[in-house]
Amino acid sequence: MNYIEFSSKIDATPAVIWDILTDKDQLLAGNVGITRLEGDIRLGNKIKLWAEVGGDRAFPIKIIEMDMNKKMVWQGGMPLGLFTGTRQFNITQDGNGSIFHLREDYTGLLTNMIRKSMPDMNPSFEKFVVGVKRLAEAKAGETQS
Repeated sequence: MNYIEFSSKIDATPAVIWDILTDKDQLLAGNVGITRLEGDIRLGNKIKLWAEVGGDRAFPIKIIEMDMNKKMVWQGGMPLGLFTGTRQFNITQDGNGSIFHLREDYTGLLTNMIRKSMPDMNPSFEKFVVGVKRLAEAKAGETQS
C-alpha cells in the first residue's frame, strides 16, 4: 500500500479548519505532531517541516495547490521523481460540520525500498487529524459562545 489516509467528522465549518491548516502558529501550538515549521503556508511556497515521527530531520515541501476552504496539496521527495510524497488535505461541508480527509500518496522508482525503511506513519497521521479536530471544534465552540 503506497498511501496513508485518515478522515474525521469535525463539528466546525470548512473555514475554521482551513484557518488552522494554513496557520503555522496554530499547527505548532496544537499538538498535531509538528515540532517545527519554517515558511508561510501559501500557494507556491516552499516550507520546511519537522515532525515528531522524523526527529531532527527536516522535510522540504512545496505547496502545489490551494483551493480555499476545500483543498490543499503539499509535495516533497527526492530529485528526478525517484520518490515523491504528495499530501492532500480535503475539507467537505457536511451539514453544520465538515469531513476532513488527509491522504499521502507515495510514487517513484524507489517507493517500495523507501517505504520499507519508513516508520509506521499511521499514528502520526491519526494524531494530526485528531489534533486538527480538537483545535477546530474548540475554535468553533468559542465563536458560538
